[in-house]
Amino acid sequence: MLDPELLERITARCAELDELEEQLAKQLAEVRAKRDELAVAERVLERMSEQLADERASVAPAPGQVGGRAVMLIPHRTSGVEETTLPPDYQRILAAVRQAAGPVMARQVGDALGIDVSVRWPVHHPPVT
Repeated sequence: MLDPELLERITARCAELDELEEQLAKQLAEVRAKRDELAVAERVLERMSEQLADERASVAPAPGQVGGRAVMLIPHRTSGVEETTLPPDYQRILAAVRQAAGPVMARQVGDALGIDVSVRWPVHHPPVT
């Protein structure tokens, strides 16, 4: 015959293990839910980073013509960019502005760059109505 005390101890231990299993299953479900949330957050971050990169690439400056020379119309700004990364003409503009004793006229900058900035007025002005 089976010892009733042993059966009671086995039954109690089974109940403890069942309770522990339930707690662990609940914790596992919570961990999996958090992991899923992190995976979603990572995908969202990747998409946003790609979109930002695409937007930055689409607004990158296009070369233009000034005084018959190809120049960058508007340099692309990013944090930590050194002045030395600017095109040479932009560096010369900054140098002309720094050397000035006061406000700088466009003519002074044009002279520093060797660009003719004289105003060309049309010979004939239409009447103002």
